[in-house]
Formats: sequence, structure tokens, C-alpha cells
Amino acid sequence: MLTVEVPLNTMLADLDETLRGLLKDELERHGFEGVDIAFDAPAREWSGQLSKPTVNMFLYDLRESETMRTSEWSRMTTDGRTFEGRPPMIMECSYAVTAWTQAVEDEHRLLSQVLAIFNAYPELPQAALNGRLANGSQAGPIKARIGQGKGEKSDFWSAIGGQYKVSLDYVVRLSVDSGAKLERGPEVRTQTVRTRLADGPARAVIEMHRSVGRVSNKKGEPLANVWITLPDVGTWTASSADGRFRFDRLPPGRHRLLARTADGKEADAHLEVPGAGVDLVMG
Repeated sequence: MLTVEVPLNTMLADLDETLRGLLKDELERHGFEGVDIAFDAPAREWSGQLSKPTVNMFLYDLRESETMRTSEWSRMTTDGRTFEGRPPMIMECSYAVTAWTQAVEDEHRLLSQVLAIFNAYPELPQAALNGRLANGSQAGPIKARIGQGKGEKSDFWSAIGGQYKVSLDYVVRLSVDSGAKLERGPEVRTQTVRTRLADGPARAVIEMHRSVGRVSNKKGEPLANVWITLPDVGTWTASSADGRFRFDRLPPGRHRLLARTADGKEADAHLEVPGAGVDLVMG
């Protein structure tokens, strides 16, 4: 069954406050005291009211990243129930960054320092994150870069009614949770195939079984690329990205199972076939 729960999303406001704090801290560390950080459209009326040095970050474009687009749903299994989630949408937030001071020389010094700060952080530091950005709302680290700009700068300034000014483009990539979750049926942990021998006794039947398991650490997080073997059967496999592993065509019985991670941690268990499979906890 597909359920959709629209999540609370404050990412743009949280991003503004994150960038404000990061810039103020780094600018003050380099001797730029009392600089305001604004997020306004830099029109003539706005700029005419400025009374102190200001770095302005105008969010002028918000669009989905085509290079990061994916249609692959994620999967997780909890208490025997399997859920699939629609992948988050990856958005690129583009800012036009300008510096405003009385003297052009001071303006260039300020903008140069802003450029150095942004260039130093290809990922926004965790300690600087604000609001829900700091509370796990993102699918991974928040990537940022100096951008190429979109369209002619003269068109941009004409559109907002401002005075032409040197600016740099700064792009931050954020993920937007879809809120869509699909619950699958109960996880299939074992399957049995019975084959009757064509040239054998009338009642001769061979049974082969499939068995499924999962490997996780003590926090319940899946472990990928764990080498798993059944030495008495002479077969092996490796866990996938979600920690799952599978053996096919197993004879019935109690089989010894050995597991080893890439860094040498080992686990030993027994697999009953047919049965509910084995879930391993390693770490």
C-alpha cells in the first residue's frame, strides 16, 4: 500500500541561516567586523538604504539537478515488513552573491574573502548547519560550489532594477524528501523447489531451497560486501547495499555459516534449511 505523508520542509530558511552564520564567523575571524549578511533582491531602492558593509546573497534560481536524478526506490526491512521509499528530489539553490561598501577597493576585498570562504567548504560543515538541516533532514552531506551562472548578468540586473555589479554565483545542493512510502507484502525468507526424478523411483523427489538473511551492525545499520559462506555446501555469497544476502539451491539440513567483513571481523552461525533464514549482527 502506498502512503504519502508530506514532510515539514524549512530547508531554504534553514540554509539562509546556515550561510549567514558561516559567513559571519569566517569574516570576523579574518578581521571583517560588523558586516551584515542579507538575502534581498539587490534593487536600487534596497541598495540606497545600506548604511554598513553588506554581503548580499539573492536566491535567484531553484531547480532540480538533472545529473543527480534517480528513479531507484530505496528498500528497508523492519520486523519482517518491507518498505520502499521514493528517492528524494535533489535541488540546486543558486545565489547571486554581491558585496556592498562605500569604496570599490573595500568591496573587492570583501568579495574576495567571501569567495575564499565558499571555496574552502565543498561541503557545508556539520557544526554550521541550522534548523532541520542539522537534524538529519538531508539524504547526505550538503554539497556546495562556485557556479557558472545562468544567462547574461546584464539581463539579471535589468530584471531586478538594480545597478550592474560584479557578483559570484554560489550553488548549494539540497535533498527534498518525497514522503512517499510503499509497504510490500511480508518478506519471503525461504522458498522450496521439489523436483521428481524422471528416470528414478516413482516417489523419488529432490528438494532444493532458497534462504535469505541480513547482516547489520550493532546499531541496526546494514553492512554491505560481507563475505558469507556455507563451507559444508561449498557455496558463498556477499551482502548487498541493504545488508541482504541469499543462497539458492540449498539441500535441507543444518549448515554452518561463516561471515567475514572487509576489515576482518568474523561471525559464526548455523542456518536451518528450510527455515526462517539467519540475521547476523557484526561489529
